[in-house]
Amino acid sequence: MNLNQVTLPTLDLERSAAFYRALGFVQIVASPPRYARFECPDGGATFSLHLAAAVPVESGVVVYFECPDLDERCEALRKQGIRFESGPADQPWLWREARLRDPDGNELCLYRAGENRRFPPWRVVIKAGKEG
Repeated sequence: MNLNQVTLPTLDLERSAAFYRALGFVQIVASPPRYARFECPDGGATFSLHLAAAVPVESGVVVYFECPDLDERCEALRKQGIRFESGPADQPWLWREARLRDPDGNELCLYRAGENRRFPPWRVVIKAGKEG
């Protein structure tokens, strides 16, 4: 099994699509006024936006985008007028993170983790031949 994509709600498709293009994502589907899909510039993962009647105020969902050049990218985005809520800052879980929200309030985290994304020092050891 592999994660295909994440879909985020938006109240204004064109405004949000412009925001994600400004972040550097490649728009691969445009079906206004209801839907847009984007490809990450590295790795081929995708995510989409869909027009919604309302956006949850606090969904608890955070969408993470890994950036090997996190500090430089955040600085370039700030110069374009993108506002960050925090960071970039080192975290105790060995990631460096910057937090922001898209125009609809969806929480995003731009981060750099390297090998610690999948292989942190506290990774669970899975024994061969055992399920569960």
